[in-house]
Amino acid sequence: MTQSPTQPQARAHISIPAAHPMVMLLGAGDSLLRVIEAAFPAADIHVRGNDISATGNAADIALIQRLFDEMVLVLRTGQPMTEDAVERSIAMLKATDNGQADGTETPAEVLTQNILSSRGRTIRPKTLNQKRYVDAIDKHTIVFGIGPAGTGKTYLAMAKAVQALQSKQVSRIILTRPAVEAGERLGFLPGTLFDKIDPYLRPLYDALHDMLDPDSIPRLMAAGTIEVAPLAYMRGRAQPVFTNVLTPDGWRPIGTLEVGDLVIGSDGAPTPVLGVYPQGEKDIYRVSAQDGSWTLCCGDHLWTVRTASDKRRDKPWRVLETKEMIGNLRAARARRYELPMLTAPVSFPEREVPMDPYALGLLLGDGCLTGATTPSFATQDPELAEALEGSLPGVSVRHKGGPDYTLNRLKAPGDVVTLENPVTRALRELDLVGTRSHSKFVPDAYLFNSADVRLAVLQGLLDADGGPVTQKDRTCRVQYTTASIMLRDDMIALVQSLGGVAYTRRRAAEGRTPGRARGRDVHHRYDAHVVDIRLPEGIEPFRLPRKAEKYRAAGGGGRPMRFIDSIEPAGREEAVCIQVAAEDSLYVTQDYLLTHNTLNDAFIILDEAQNTSAEQMKMFLTRLGFDSKIVVTGDITQVDLPSGTKSGLRQVQDILEGIDDVHFSRLTSQDVVRHKLVGRIVDAYEKYDSSKGEQDGGGPRGRGRHNGKQ
Repeated sequence: MTQSPTQPQARAHISIPAAHPMVMLLGAGDSLLRVIEAAFPAADIHVRGNDISATGNAADIALIQRLFDEMVLVLRTGQPMTEDAVERSIAMLKATDNGQADGTETPAEVLTQNILSSRGRTIRPKTLNQKRYVDAIDKHTIVFGIGPAGTGKTYLAMAKAVQALQSKQVSRIILTRPAVEAGERLGFLPGTLFDKIDPYLRPLYDALHDMLDPDSIPRLMAAGTIEVAPLAYMRGRAQPVFTNVLTPDGWRPIGTLEVGDLVIGSDGAPTPVLGVYPQGEKDIYRVSAQDGSWTLCCGDHLWTVRTASDKRRDKPWRVLETKEMIGNLRAARARRYELPMLTAPVSFPEREVPMDPYALGLLLGDGCLTGATTPSFATQDPELAEALEGSLPGVSVRHKGGPDYTLNRLKAPGDVVTLENPVTRALRELDLVGTRSHSKFVPDAYLFNSADVRLAVLQGLLDADGGPVTQKDRTCRVQYTTASIMLRDDMIALVQSLGGVAYTRRRAAEGRTPGRARGRDVHHRYDAHVVDIRLPEGIEPFRLPRKAEKYRAAGGGGRPMRFIDSIEPAGREEAVCIQVAAEDSLYVTQDYLLTHNTLNDAFIILDEAQNTSAEQMKMFLTRLGFDSKIVVTGDITQVDLPSGTKSGLRQVQDILEGIDDVHFSRLTSQDVVRHKLVGRIVDAYEKYDSSKGEQDGGGPRGRGRHNGKQ
């Protein structure tokens, strides 16, 4: 071929190792050689045996020599070269030569990076941008793959998700899409709900079938290992609107919470609510633990649990949906799923109280609070009477005889005789005057106070009416008995708020052996409620020396544990989902149970993200849990949202660009891996849109798109 006299000429001689037959390098019928010659029309390329010579301008000859070197490297891996691979290799080398790429990744590195091998085929990136996209998924927690249709954004993300699942980097894959395209509305589509959403999710199912044994997919989906759902259902981990959630001010129905409100997390500390998402009516289940605690939630609601096997193997806690555990709650005769406990006592704000909390606990246990007489106290332990006197300023605890003591006001010279007893005044302020053994309770001012105040009340109650129960070769539990149902429930709440568990049982009054008082039988008028308690290490239940010593000698209370005992249908209710800022995403719900609705240990893909609203995008991204990865894919040139609605994918680039551990990978028409004509169509539309200045929500474009396969 004739060369321009102004261009420096060069000549190269390339010897191909005999280990690689020339037909593999040049293609059947020299098809690959023709691709190279078409890419470098000004160069002369000749092949004789295993020798290749090339003559032409110096720049072209340098590229041709590098190209053959890269092709040989690819062949050494056992991977065949194709016309498409040669074209892409040439494009990469030219981009590096023109300064459009930094040259850190060579064509051989790109074309030989295997992601996943399945059913006789290997999935790998085909372009430099695709390789960088795949590498970014490995390096970053959140990756946005933005580019035109056909660039393999979702398909490569799916391959990385399956790879992560198979290598046990994650325990589940969650695939989601917004079910809004081209202005269509689900309600107007025919069929059941599954029929309505299936067309939107079909590309995700198709990709799964390319990468996994089709027979295994239904099993993995039934087990919750793979979940495919519309974006609206991603936030469907909900509880009925009337379900109580613990806040620094006490219990509140979850339906009354707003963004910015504080709830209590697993560490006992307040954590803000980041999102509140009404869910409409949902099927509700009652989840009960073996200690009698329970709460309500929907079938998709998430629970952090572990099994005995997980514990033995030192495996991390897993996250399961309510419906995944139904019918699988027992392993032999043992309960399968253990629930987490508070890692520290709940931290309520400290409040002023009219009576020392330890003294209140003693009086609720063994005090006479009727108000008809001077307050009194009964105990066989003089230390308790002394402690009571030391805790009640202005009061003298006088021994009347036997176990009986009266709590008299200390009189000062000039005092008016009618001054109220300080104990009676405090009890009146707490609305406890007139209560008897079957109607006593712990006032809210103490139940929702600091951990020190709650522990002091508990110690007073247990020193008065509780005691350690020892058993051979077992840690010590604590037992408390009361005739008051309210005091029983308050005792349980105190224990649970400190990170312990409490079991309760009833002993009927009828048929019980009478007690003795002053030589006479005293028959029981009320049922007794027995509470068995286990407290975490570091929480001392007793101040009375004889009880405290016995408790410590038996090794303390051991480790409080809770297990799911039953999950039962509980009808349909209006439900709401909340998102909290706690690191482990846990919050305290009814009976101090810990639950959450954020996805841990998962690989989550949001496809067609250009059709999310700004609010949906924020909701989705804030669902991220620990040891999870999110990949968001979309084409910002094909937004199907109603006119005037801001695309969440477009907005998020302005918000998160530059944030650590968030990466934006941008693919172009050069990365299209479908028919070559698709790339040219994409370029034509980009040129048209740039001339017209297309705006967000600019009409129905791109109906029912399918991601490109590799």
